[in-house]
Amino acid sequence: MLVLWCPDWPAVAAAAVGGVAVTRAAAVFNANRVVACNAVARRDGVRRGMRRREAQSRCPDLAVFGADDGRDARLFEAVARAVEALVVGVEVVRPGLVAVPVAGAAGYFGGEHALVERLVDEVSAAAGVECQVGVAEGLFAATLAARRSEFVEPGQVAEFLAPLPVTELDQPDADRAELVNLLRRLGLRTLGAFAALPERDVVNRFGADGLLAHRLARGRSERPPLRRRPPPELTLTEEFDPVIERVDVAAFLAKGLATRFCAGLAGHGLACTRLGIHAVTEDGEQLGRVWRCAEPLTPAGVADRVRWQFEGWLRAAPGHRPRSGVVRLRLEPEETVEGRSLQLELGGEGGLEEDNERAARAFVRVQGLLGPEGVLTPLLDGGRDPVARIRLVPWGDPRERTTPAEATWPGRLPAPSPATVLDRPVPAQVFDAEGRAVGITAREWVTAAPRRLSVTGGAQRDVVGWAGPWPLAGNRRQPGPQRARLQLLLASDGPDEPPEAVLVHCAGTENPLWTVEGVYD
Repeated sequence: MLVLWCPDWPAVAAAAVGGVAVTRAAAVFNANRVVACNAVARRDGVRRGMRRREAQSRCPDLAVFGADDGRDARLFEAVARAVEALVVGVEVVRPGLVAVPVAGAAGYFGGEHALVERLVDEVSAAAGVECQVGVAEGLFAATLAARRSEFVEPGQVAEFLAPLPVTELDQPDADRAELVNLLRRLGLRTLGAFAALPERDVVNRFGADGLLAHRLARGRSERPPLRRRPPPELTLTEEFDPVIERVDVAAFLAKGLATRFCAGLAGHGLACTRLGIHAVTEDGEQLGRVWRCAEPLTPAGVADRVRWQFEGWLRAAPGHRPRSGVVRLRLEPEETVEGRSLQLELGGEGGLEEDNERAARAFVRVQGLLGPEGVLTPLLDGGRDPVARIRLVPWGDPRERTTPAEATWPGRLPAPSPATVLDRPVPAQVFDAEGRAVGITAREWVTAAPRRLSVTGGAQRDVVGWAGPWPLAGNRRQPGPQRARLQLLLASDGPDEPPEAVLVHCAGTENPLWTVEGVYD
């Protein structure tokens, strides 16, 4: 894979649109923080993530611009055209970064170094910007190679990546800041140190996102090499009357098209990682571009790329702009993967931003009718038992713990917690092998091993396993019967039924009072 990278592209594009000289410091801000700056600004001490006030105090002459993805994409179209003039199969990863397969083009131009020289000259002449090129196996390694203008020999990717800092995993198209911070706190400061961990341990500790990052650190591809070619019916084609001649109209229509496009893929259990955007103008011109993404595209991601592409087409420089409006648009999934990563959770981080906003507005309306307590969200807080740990917070109120996360809770139940916690515990009875009631002694132990359980006076069920007891704190300091909790594993009701586990509470020795408080999956 060959990757061509234009350094500091958001700052370069903003300065070009704003007419700022390349010798002047410039920075792009989002949410009052620096997201990109040019080399002149860095020489004065400006850095990504810095607040605007601090950046301007270090560089008083700093040219300030707001983030604008459409502007970045529109100007980068000239770079993509310049690359496309020499090689085929150009894939835009994001404005400022393009990738192409290197094998065929390198053979045509007489080698990788000759190809790179031609690309750098072509981009400089056609687009007037500087760029760096890197070659390596895989998009991740090739991107890092481009930032260092290096050629990584086949089979040497792992050695190239090993000494690089683990912060390289946090790329703009894959937010891994939390994972990177965790790895650094664990003392894993290089990609090589992270890659040395066993894959099974990585999955157990960091989950699917950690596994993907681990593959990248080892020099492997983002996903296993076998990917699915989607069936033709998943391509979405739309015709427009009147024709599309404005970017804002295209952006509005793109939202609905993106939702339908992703819904069709989701119906087949797929998600798109390479999106082909093809258009036909009223005069019959054929326009097309392929966008690559490291993570599966969401409807919002598809809509953004359609909007960016129309920015590049409709607002291009004279001579490169279509002669007429777009009458037909085709969204084609060039490459897909299994769509498990796009399953949504109500109120969870996996939800789409628009869906979350729609749900939030609905919750506020319900609160307007029923009051603040009409919509409550659960928060896992400190406590000894599952009921005490769940605190319900009105929607919109701060979701903050009332107890320190590091607080200790003597007598707390071990994980896992019951899947179902009963609002009102159900009365029960627990018997030993002789049919006698089981209780809790003064030494906080059971009077006999539990062998049968009866709930609300019903039929007795055999207990095939148990754990505990876990005494409730305060037993020895407060008068009254001894109290404790146990976990009971009940025999299955039939040959095809799995065993059932319950959480029970006991108070007393002579006439113990048993209740069922929770059920485990």
